[in-house]
Amino acid sequence: MRARREQSSSQSERLAIYLDRLSQVAGHADRIVPMQNYTKVLFLPIERKSVEPMAARLAPANVRQMHQSLPHIVAEAAWSDAALLVAIRRQVLPALTRKHPLGAWIVDDTGFPKKGKHSVGVTRQYCGQLGKQENCRIAVSLSLATEQASFPVAYQLYLPEIWAQDPRRRNEG
Repeated sequence: MRARREQSSSQSERLAIYLDRLSQVAGHADRIVPMQNYTKVLFLPIERKSVEPMAARLAPANVRQMHQSLPHIVAEAAWSDAALLVAIRRQVLPALTRKHPLGAWIVDDTGFPKKGKHSVGVTRQYCGQLGKQENCRIAVSLSLATEQASFPVAYQLYLPEIWAQDPRRRNEG
């Protein structure tokens, strides 16, 4: 039991350090707590990682305020995703390669099924996750891999032609 508490404490400390370093990239003090909240909720075992369930898990007593804060930090706050990826890479890559050397670079596309059609990039297209054509978004990623684990270092949303040629639609999404 004591070993489990020590491991949990160690994990909590590592997460706190990780979040603190990510927060340094937030660019403004007002973004630190929302960025940390959003990052924490991504680690939770929630089936649907949409705003409502995420807000309910983070702040059950204050869902409405959390519901407003989460989309703002992701979609509207002016922080650099490139700088964030660098900060993450600086922390994760040394841990990833501590026991095993890098063995591969992996380029992959990932489909994210979507119920609606208004989110940027959503259209009816092949979704590997579903194994058929369906409404989804596609992202292309570059990951570094060892024998034991992999880590995404670059990530880009694929923009289908229907979105790429329609500036009004992109701005609304």
